[in-house]
Amino acid sequence: MPNVMTKTLWDSRRSLAGFAVGTALVGTMYAGFYSQVSDGAMGEAVEGFSPALREALNMEDIASAAGYLGSSVFGIIVPLIAVIYGIATGTRAIAGDEEAGYLDLLLAHPVSRTRLLLHRCAALAIGAFVLAALVLLAMLAIRSSAQLTTVSVGQFAAQCAALALLSTVFGAVAIAIGAATGSRAAALAGSATVGVLAYAASTFATQIGAGGLRYVSPFHYYIGNEPLRNGFQWADLGILAAAIAVLVLIAGTVFNRRDLTS
Repeated sequence: MPNVMTKTLWDSRRSLAGFAVGTALVGTMYAGFYSQVSDGAMGEAVEGFSPALREALNMEDIASAAGYLGSSVFGIIVPLIAVIYGIATGTRAIAGDEEAGYLDLLLAHPVSRTRLLLHRCAALAIGAFVLAALVLLAMLAIRSSAQLTTVSVGQFAAQCAALALLSTVFGAVAIAIGAATGSRAAALAGSATVGVLAYAASTFATQIGAGGLRYVSPFHYYIGNEPLRNGFQWADLGILAAAIAVLVLIAGTVFNRRDLTS
């Protein structure tokens, strides 16, 4: 194919559409519950949580729109689906094709390994931003009816931009592991393990006296400085983008050095 990136996006169009629409619908459904929370319907239940748990789950201020969205919609549900999309896409990018026998056929054409990898990474990033854009449009569509107007359009956009980069980070982890091993199972298991550990480090590190660990977690740079309250956190977005660049560089290095005939 003259353009691997567009071919990859075309081949994955149904998967991307399903993830994007599903993420937007689930996020919209949970965001719509805010009016009940703001009226105190869930206040008593949350008060029953320990202070440490409320802090870990970012539920100290669920009465505000930014606090509620940051603890539930953008704190757990939406990033979980976005990370699954990134890992699933990254797992297929190199390792999936190699196990299916398609990689040899593709590389028999005048397509270098580096070009293939970069185009697959670009398709991953574009898909992640499409998913995040649909989530943004869904949030803006219900912003008034769900009483979320205290969160500005710019603040929603800031959080969704971070969401796209978060998804791309874990997709790049899967691509790097797949490029190094050629195993779809290894890419899936490895990136999922990294995701679980990263979430635990961001959420519970402070509670176990290891607060410094949260700074190695992409989730901290995704939501730690509360884009839903403070808007674009350019330093955090830059760190996520730098992490993606490093992962792509690692993936390219190991992919070009590995013997694909063994």
